[in-house]
Amino acid sequence: MNAKQHGILLLSLALWPVAAGTPTTPAAAPVRPTPYRGAYYKNGQIHVNVFGTPEGKPLTHGHWDFKPSWSRTGDLLVFFRRLKDDPVVTRWITAICVIRTDGTGFRQLTDGTHTDFNPTWTRDGSNTPIWNRKNPETGGFIVMAGRADGHPGEEVAWSDPRHHTWAYSCLEDGRVLVQCLHPAQGWGYYLMTPGRGGARPRFQRIECDLARKGILDRVSISPSETKVCFEFQRGFKYRDAGRTLYVADFDKNRPAITHPRPFANAEGAPRWFAYPRWTPDEKAIVYHASPSLYLYSLEDGTTRKVSTDDRADYRYPHCERTPK
Repeated sequence: MNAKQHGILLLSLALWPVAAGTPTTPAAAPVRPTPYRGAYYKNGQIHVNVFGTPEGKPLTHGHWDFKPSWSRTGDLLVFFRRLKDDPVVTRWITAICVIRTDGTGFRQLTDGTHTDFNPTWTRDGSNTPIWNRKNPETGGFIVMAGRADGHPGEEVAWSDPRHHTWAYSCLEDGRVLVQCLHPAQGWGYYLMTPGRGGARPRFQRIECDLARKGILDRVSISPSETKVCFEFQRGFKYRDAGRTLYVADFDKNRPAITHPRPFANAEGAPRWFAYPRWTPDEKAIVYHASPSLYLYSLEDGTTRKVSTDDRADYRYPHCERTPK
């Protein structure tokens, strides 16, 4: 990837998706309860709910709270709170926060002076929250880690601040699936072994033919760590509306992403299809096609709507105990 393409991809982080046009969506049908509980954004507030049922009281209110991720063990959510808005998303000022799924135990982990985005959890049993922090000197991002019971200022960097690294999803063995502009290996997707205690992080490039044709984004590893789901955009000129959602095989030992198969918006309709996330049993994937939530079944290839309020803006669905 050349410098121009790199600049386009970094610019992608500065753009906020907007729904546009008329999409192709599943045929209208009554919304039915699902077997799955999860967390999601509705009109700027975090909800925990059974997908396909009406919401009760939100966990958070009075703020703009984004992108919850549920810890693998324990009923904890990590999310980010927008403290300062800006038309350019990478100028937002945010704080990483944790809350129990019953609405108690709210805790702010960062001091609210940074641009911190898209938190999730490790899967190694430690329930370590990780997220991506903008480096104001380079414009790239750094993978950060903290503690669920931590305090602002205790977070540490897991990647080298001198080059851009963006974390997506974690493995049980502690490695993190990242997008990285590596100084020696170049732009691509990697499994990163975090640098701890002053050690340098290690990177294993992920083989993926599709990545040569465009952008993979919001990648999520399945609970069995044998599959991934993600957004794909053909070409490197960034746009958010019109992406296709894919599921693919994943080999964490090789490592490689192979046999990609589209499951939503294969035709590229100009709508914001985004944030595919696994169900705990790995039988389905929940995602948003703005402004609603949908569930895709891998067993029979069917898709159905699972949000109930047609007047609301739903985003960032995430299943119980299934960190992205």
